[in-house]
Amino acid sequence: MEYFAGIDVSLRSCALCIVDGKGTVLLERELPCEVGEIAECLGAFPHPIERIGFEAGTLSQHLFFGLKAEGFDVVCMEARQVNAALSAMRNKTDKNDARGIAQVLRTGWFSPVHMKSREAHGVRALLSTRKALLKKTMDLANEVLGLLKIFGIRLPMTVKHGSFDGVVRPLIEIDDVLAHALVPLLDARVVLYQHYLELDRRVKRAASHDEVCMRMMTVPGVGPIASLTFKAAVDDPARFKRSRTVGAHFGLTPQRYQSGEHDNPGRISKAGDRDVRATLYAAANALLMRTMAGSQIKSWGMRLMRTKGRRRAVVAVARKIAVLLHRMWIDGTEFRQDQVGGKA
Repeated sequence: MEYFAGIDVSLRSCALCIVDGKGTVLLERELPCEVGEIAECLGAFPHPIERIGFEAGTLSQHLFFGLKAEGFDVVCMEARQVNAALSAMRNKTDKNDARGIAQVLRTGWFSPVHMKSREAHGVRALLSTRKALLKKTMDLANEVLGLLKIFGIRLPMTVKHGSFDGVVRPLIEIDDVLAHALVPLLDARVVLYQHYLELDRRVKRAASHDEVCMRMMTVPGVGPIASLTFKAAVDDPARFKRSRTVGAHFGLTPQRYQSGEHDNPGRISKAGDRDVRATLYAAANALLMRTMAGSQIKSWGMRLMRTKGRRRAVVAVARKIAVLLHRMWIDGTEFRQDQVGGKA
């Protein structure tokens, strides 16, 4: 008889349920969300556990590798599928969720989620921190601009981040009331901007020291941010059997609704990592609108723009860039301008 353990994970505690191959509940327990506590409880069960499962979440990385190190067969399940299965339950409790996860694990009706390496998560943390500091810097700058308008002070239409303090500070310091209220905001913005510049240098340095990223950056429109974001999100290129599935993984392919006589293609699914999708879109937009060098992928995108519109063309080129980057990573090749074209 096979035995399966489902875990419903929350921040400080988790609900554990063990079922046998027929679906009979054999053990239910509420435990602290710690690898040692969970491993001890599973180890005390009189029969060997075939597989342990939980849905993807913020603690998935910690639990997955921790339980793996304890010798258990662990699988992290896609949250949308688990949520669809659990939605049939009348009452939602942690106990019932653990039961449902165990039953889903027993039946095999789930898609396993790839657990990224620690290195990939480190790169993602670097990119996320850089993005957060840039956003806070912009928020403070917009706050200062909004307060200045109240006093009738209007700045030029475009003020770059680097010259913002030099332009705004003299205007504020000539007025004691403004200086008393706004100089602390400017000081805080300067500190945040300096830290952002340091993180930006670290990102570019990391991309320049990575062979895969350097190869990806031979594609027009793909820079350090796009290459690092894509590499960290994919982590292991071998987990995609075909390069064409990468675009669908990041939500760049159209949804489809088919029922009877109805067969309606819709907008892109927007599944997967939103940051990767946004980065690929920005790279495609840069390739079409800013890159001067000609290539077949740009010519193809410009033809789409004339027939389908700008937004659809950019999405299609973003999808093609995702496929192209993965294939270059697998093959160890660089971008060749005369050999990219056709359908995405």
